[in-house]
Amino acid sequence: MDWSRTREDDGLVEWTRADGYATLRRRRRPDGTWVIRLDRLYQAPDGSAYRRERVDDEGAAEALIEAWMAESDPEFDGDESDRDA
Repeated sequence: MDWSRTREDDGLVEWTRADGYATLRRRRRPDGTWVIRLDRLYQAPDGSAYRRERVDDEGAAEALIEAWMAESDPEFDGDESDRDA
């Protein structure tokens, strides 16, 4: 499923999934690390999820975003149940 960049502020970028049921956010912390957050609504066909992870550099943040975009696609057949919170 496609994602669109829907918000971009100083140090923060947010993407929204095409169906509107999920958002991904990348935020730079004052200490230079990055926080990645996935928030998927309970109405989503693939169920609700909330995940947050802090990484040390922008490259790791981008890699995590790409992985979570793929995993949060309702067509994804991987098991992410142990990571949902």
